[in-house]
Amino acid sequence: MRDVVIAGYLRTAQSRSRPRDPERDVFHKLRADDLLARLMPALMERLKLDPKELDDFIVGSAMGIIENWTYGGRLPVLLANFPETIAAKFVDQQCGSSMAAIQIGYMEIATGNADMVMVSGMEHMTRVPMGGTPESLSPNLTLASEEKFAHWDFMTTMNMGFTAEKLSGEAGVSRAELDAWGLRSHQLAAKAQAEGFFKGEILPIEAEQADGSILTVDTDQAVRGDTTIEGLAKLKPAFRPNGIITAGNSSPLNAAASCMVLMAKEKAQQKGIKPLAKIKSIGFAGVDPTVMGKGPVPASQKALKAASLKAGDIDYWEINEAFCIVALYCIKQLGLQPDRVNVMGGGTAIGHPLGATGCRLVGTLARILEAKKARYGLANACVGGGQGVATIIERE
Repeated sequence: MRDVVIAGYLRTAQSRSRPRDPERDVFHKLRADDLLARLMPALMERLKLDPKELDDFIVGSAMGIIENWTYGGRLPVLLANFPETIAAKFVDQQCGSSMAAIQIGYMEIATGNADMVMVSGMEHMTRVPMGGTPESLSPNLTLASEEKFAHWDFMTTMNMGFTAEKLSGEAGVSRAELDAWGLRSHQLAAKAQAEGFFKGEILPIEAEQADGSILTVDTDQAVRGDTTIEGLAKLKPAFRPNGIITAGNSSPLNAAASCMVLMAKEKAQQKGIKPLAKIKSIGFAGVDPTVMGKGPVPASQKALKAASLKAGDIDYWEINEAFCIVALYCIKQLGLQPDRVNVMGGGTAIGHPLGATGCRLVGTLARILEAKKARYGLANACVGGGQGVATIIERE
């Protein structure tokens, strides 16, 4: 098995999606694949690499329907004016899609089947809302049959908010604890923005607005530095009338794209590229779909075992805050130090554009390891349908 490194990483800022009021989304006139097609050549130019050297291109999205349909990953390659000789794939592992793309690219290179792979993710939750349209999705409703699957509730499985409510109840986590973590997320993200941390990974995008003006979008739009615990406490439950999951302790809706170039370590050395990090191991697991937020725990345990590491060996964690309960559950189950988790803020503030998130988690984590001069990092995410994904990286 060959060593695989992250040669470079780049993303767009994450807009605040408004499917019911699209003009308020700064990216409302740009498709997700348009955003991605701008990133791809920009990253290759920064690395001084020729796209024709790419062996594969892999793109992930949670909603690969309507305009997010990629023709097997091929359309972004053509939109970016990359050579037609580059193979492509589309990956759907819901919220873990672009981390799954990283894992596939990693395996291709580690096994000697590729030397250089671009992996990516995209989502536009204004233009292609979560859940699609009645015409675009048709799940097999035999899954809702009590006779067939009496041991879990189909409606809970299909609603991520319901799964978060159930997990919070099982874990014994209070509304106050969730809100406190949500406040922390906004405070840390706002601090990171003020210090310019995210500038190192965001490509500014010129985006036409509803009035015809052009806005340079270079900042994540959902971060609120003025968030207070009192304000969070006033928010109404978002899913259950007497629930504890609110807009303040959950991720917002977002639009964004992200991409990364993976290379065999020796290839990077030949090119004179200083990698961001080395991929140490990967993990993925399935769990009860009605508590999908448990997924990152077994996925992380598998990645730790594969790397011959323990949770205490990991210096920094990026745990996707689809809901704050996911991070708090991981901290509790894995025995983590909270001050080592999501130190630049998490998805509650930065955002969670579904298929684009996994790549952001790993890329941001690599930059955190460099900034902190730390060795190991683990990024993980829960996945709708009852899964988890995890990736361990090591600073070179």
